[in-house]
Amino acid sequence: MTDIATVWIATDGQGDWVISNGALASGSDLASAVLISLFTDRQATADDDLPDTTGDRRGWWADVGQAVAIGSRLWLLNREKLTDDVAKKAVIYAKEALAWMIDDGIATAIDVAPTVERSRLDLVVTITRAGGAESFRYAWAWSQVQ
Repeated sequence: MTDIATVWIATDGQGDWVISNGALASGSDLASAVLISLFTDRQATADDDLPDTTGDRRGWWADVGQAVAIGSRLWLLNREKLTDDVAKKAVIYAKEALAWMIDDGIATAIDVAPTVERSRLDLVVTITRAGGAESFRYAWAWSQVQ
């Protein structure tokens, strides 16, 4: 199926729609679902360390009382120093955010592979479905906290 083409802009840390010939471009519904799942802020759990002193646990208001929350907790890593441990945490958060695809029968398997390079974290997300696998690469330009 097609959806509005959405791209991740690593330098800005945000997604955007693609314009083609003055109109919204068509894209992959799976790519959109992965992007929304990873980069919408899921509410932090009560035992998560928040990245600032505001006490804001973020999240989407419509998740209150729902069995499955939308988004990921990747935002909690924004002020962390980029290390292998942070990359491992990013994998956990990404798999948590994408688990609904297996629960809903959209995917049979989900793999997330991290790569740390200087001030950038890359995640390669592979979604396996009955017809094969599709991979997506996402990068974060990392502002190191010293």
